[in-house]
Amino acid sequence: MIETPKPLIKVQHIKKSFKKRYNQDLLVLDDVNFDLKQNEIVALLGKSGSGKSTILRIIAGLIKPTTGQVLYNDQPIIKPVQGMSMVFQHFGLLPWLTVLQNVELGLEAQHVPRQERRDRALATIDMVGLDGFESAYPKELSGGMCQRVGFARALVVNSEILLMDEPFSALDVLTSENLRNDLMDLWQQQKTLLKSMLIVTHNIEEAALLADRLLIFSANPGYVRAEMHIDLPHPRQTQSPKFIEIVDNIYTLMTRPEKVQRTFHISQRLRTQSIGYRLPNVEVSMLSGFLETMHSPEYEQRIDLPDLAEALHLDVDNLFPVTGALEILQFAKVSQGDIELTKIGKQFIKADILAKKKIFAKQLISHVPLISHIYNTLQQRSGHRIGKDTIVRQLKNYLSEEASNEVFRIAIDWGRYAEVFAYDANTEMLSFEDP
Repeated sequence: MIETPKPLIKVQHIKKSFKKRYNQDLLVLDDVNFDLKQNEIVALLGKSGSGKSTILRIIAGLIKPTTGQVLYNDQPIIKPVQGMSMVFQHFGLLPWLTVLQNVELGLEAQHVPRQERRDRALATIDMVGLDGFESAYPKELSGGMCQRVGFARALVVNSEILLMDEPFSALDVLTSENLRNDLMDLWQQQKTLLKSMLIVTHNIEEAALLADRLLIFSANPGYVRAEMHIDLPHPRQTQSPKFIEIVDNIYTLMTRPEKVQRTFHISQRLRTQSIGYRLPNVEVSMLSGFLETMHSPEYEQRIDLPDLAEALHLDVDNLFPVTGALEILQFAKVSQGDIELTKIGKQFIKADILAKKKIFAKQLISHVPLISHIYNTLQQRSGHRIGKDTIVRQLKNYLSEEASNEVFRIAIDWGRYAEVFAYDANTEMLSFEDP
């Protein structure tokens, strides 16, 4: 009987809320549970707002959970601990220090003797492919080289666990691919003391390339809604039938409707019927272009989302807001990793500019509670005017201040396009009169 490896990390019932200035707390994570075992790479994948980076920082000991705990080797994490290192999306290098000095920082904090830390830093710099750049400053390096310094700084302290928060997202496609491959070579050849890696990503292909296990997070609030094991040896070939099947399965999981199992799920679903629903941050031109692409002759009635995402070069954070907006407006329907146009969606594509505006206006008033609320309020008021502060104040009953302002802006953009109402940015007043 094969013994199951003991988890290095145990995430138990983590809940995280942030204080809002006026109203109730903003719930970011709710009852998050998972383990990180030895000799595995786990990827956390989800849309924006799913709390992936927040849970990573809780694991790292950088922020405290509201309730629940994280155990590392069965010991609770209440602050940063030795044995775990983190690589951030933005490199965080100190510009006045050389590559060598930046890599030595962690060792210096651990009071490692000068000669030992110099030797270890030089060896790690060589290992990540930066030999010859020890005396260079960050301003002399490319983005990919700066991130290599970030990896060297994390690896030099001989950590067991490497936490990564979208470490490749700030890099161009070729650089990120090269750096991913080099990291996997280090992992497979066991050139480091790493036992496990946990990576936050919004890139589905990246998750499928790196991870042995995938945790898909729901958003607003975040929790693990699905888990997927990827039994495919490294190095993985993106054009292989098995890899393509895995990517398709991930899209299917991410577009599958969620079951209403807990109280907050119910409240989230009811919120979609209120003005507090967080509208996807998508411009109308993007929605129109996406629909036009769907209607092109090269695609059939039901379109495979991975194929469409690849054709349009969209990742999770760009793709799902568009598909979400199209579903809200009932221009398209998403299910099982596929998307298809609805009858009204086809009418919108075939219409001329003025007819498009009328269709869009009808869908906004019928299916977007916030815009319907603004429209009805303007009709009811004698002067047919309402201030931005009134709407944003109402939104703050559901959302943070930042999110309330963003949702207001999105509603203004959509409403203006459809000529449902007008907005004067100088007076911050909505009306039926074009300023």
